Order: sequence, then C-alpha cells, then structure tokens
Amino acid sequence: MRAFSQLQNGHFCTSSLLSFCFSADPNHGSNVPCRLTFASAATPAATLSSSAVSADINKPLVVVGSANADIYVEIDRLPKQGETVAARDGQTLAGGKGANQACCSGRLAHPTYFVGQIGDDAHGRLIEDALRLGGVRLDRLARVVAAPTGFAVVMLEPDGQNSIIIIGGANMRGWPEKVRGEDLEIVATAGVVLLQREIPDRINIQFAEAAKNAGVPVILDAGGVEGPIPDELLKAVDILSPNESELERLTGMPTETFDEITLAVMKCHEMGVKKILLKLGSKGSALFVEGEKALRQAAIPASEVVDTTGAGDTFTAAFAVALVEGLSLKGCLEFAAAAASLCVEVKGAIASLPERTAVLERLQSVDAKGRHASY
Repeated sequence: MRAFSQLQNGHFCTSSLLSFCFSADPNHGSNVPCRLTFASAATPAATLSSSAVSADINKPLVVVGSANADIYVEIDRLPKQGETVAARDGQTLAGGKGANQACCSGRLAHPTYFVGQIGDDAHGRLIEDALRLGGVRLDRLARVVAAPTGFAVVMLEPDGQNSIIIIGGANMRGWPEKVRGEDLEIVATAGVVLLQREIPDRINIQFAEAAKNAGVPVILDAGGVEGPIPDELLKAVDILSPNESELERLTGMPTETFDEITLAVMKCHEMGVKKILLKLGSKGSALFVEGEKALRQAAIPASEVVDTTGAGDTFTAAFAVALVEGLSLKGCLEFAAAAASLCVEVKGAIASLPERTAVLERLQSVDAKGRHASY
C-alpha cells in the first residue's frame, strides 16, 4: 500500500491521503492499480468496488505510434541559412512521440502496450531497450527489415527550447495495408487508445475506428505530420490534443490570446471533435468540452527548464493515465501538469519521464488548484 494525495471533489488535495493499492497481474508481470479509497470529512471512507470500477482502472493504455532515435545537438543558437555552427555537445537517445507516451504511461505504473515499428538496427535496439526498461509491453512492436528506425535531429538551445527535424523511416514505411487482427484485438481491452501523427493516417484511422466500435476512448495528439487531419480520423476521436501552433495550423485561425484560442477551438468542434485538450507550454493547459466552460490549468513551475523535448508527450500520456484511473477532468489536468513540470527538468525525452511517486510529490509541494495563466 502506498500513500497518495487525496482527490477531493475531483481534485488533488494535499491535506489528506488517497490510498492506492496494487496487486500482481500475471498478464503484465508487474503491480497494477486495484482499488481506490477516498477518505473525506463527510464519510469515513468510500471505497470503489473492485469488481466494477477496479476492472476499468486496470485496463491498459494502448499507444499506437512512432519510435525514434533522437540525435541531440546542443547549440548556442540556430544556424542562419547557409551557416555552419559548432555544437557544444551531442548524444543519441530513445524517443518518438509514441514511444515517449508509452514509456510515460509505464513509468506512471500503469499497464501499457506499444504498437509501432522499428528497424533491424542499433537505433531500433536502443528504443526497444528503453521501452522495456519503462515497463512497456512489447508484444505488438514490429521489426521492419526493409526500413531503418526513424530518427530525429533535436537542436537544443541554452534556454531548453528545441527545434526538431524528423525522418520517418520505419514509422512511415512497411506497415501492412490492413492492420493485423492481433494488433486490433488489444484495442478492445484498452482503457484508452492514444494516437499521434508520426505514422500513416490510414493506420491511425483503422485503430481509431476499432476503438470506437469497442467503446474505447481515443485521444489523438495532433503533433507530427503537418497536413490536415482526415475526416475519418476526426470522427473516431474523443479528445484531440494540439498545442497552440498545431491548433492554429489545423484551423487557420490565430491563437495569440485565449479569446482567439476559444474561437479556434469552436472551429474544431464544428469539425466534429467534442473535446480539445490544449497544451499551452509555460501558460499551462486547457480542456474544452463542447457546450461547457473551459477548464484551465496553470503550468506547475519547474525547478529549472533544461529541455522541453517530450513535455507535451508527458502531459498527454499522464492525462490519459489519470483518465483511465477515474480522476475528474480537472484532476487529470493537475496530474498531467505535475508530470510535465518534472519532464522539463531533465535532458532527453524518455530519460526525463517521471515516476508516479515523483509526480504525486510534486503535486503535494505546490498549490496546483484554482490557478491559470493570464493572456
């Protein structure tokens, strides 16, 4: 048994405790959540039935997406056109939006499957090792002989901001025309399916439609390919999660102020997506549910911003984990904000992903409730 921050009225409360017990799951080979107990002033304890709700919170997060080798170069500034600049340092680390999100879920002690492709090369083995160390199930990870593992060049500036160039490799090539039946089968067992746009849209569509048919929520991270999102994919998505620039690109509308963001989100609603989970970087985040007032969450301050690579992936994956485990939408935002604040304190995407205990400690150390950034 481990002590956690309490959820009170759907929010984290640092003044009391939420007990979270674990049991061994033979299918996952690790401890998974089995029961939530909420203590409150009104009632001594209200325990969620393990035969009903517990079955849902134990459902795995299924992440379908990309896996890259991230080639980091630390520079003082971006080069101008035609200019060569020297890097202060460089290294190769495991990454890719799909792998990042799967590893984040695994580090947060939630059962996780990753569906993706790597090449038969050193970069692929680097990613496979990182996913395994993150506690991710690799049953559905395919090795593609005809394509190299995808990779990205990450240009990291002194303030922690980055610019990234992606080479798709096995993320974009070698997928079967029709997704394998055994890959689609795990979707029906999922609590949430998490997608991004660094693999072909036709693959995302097949997984999203399978999830929709099984009644499983789908979260689509809008990061990746810059083109428009196909209507077939949007219709199967429950939550679309862009950042400000992605929202602007998707809608063709400005996103400089919160009022402008709200209008752009309304256009997304018109496109058929009822919920928009918006990542706003240092300004925090917001969740827009059609017909309801937006929920806004301030960014939780980091002790030092070292590298923002993977912060958005951490936020989205942590939100998904919290959602599966039954937190309120506001509670999901708080949990995700705490996870993202820890991520930016460490260099590297997967290397920076926080453990569950660290996220809860961060929530206890700050007042994450009732605050939002100003525009």
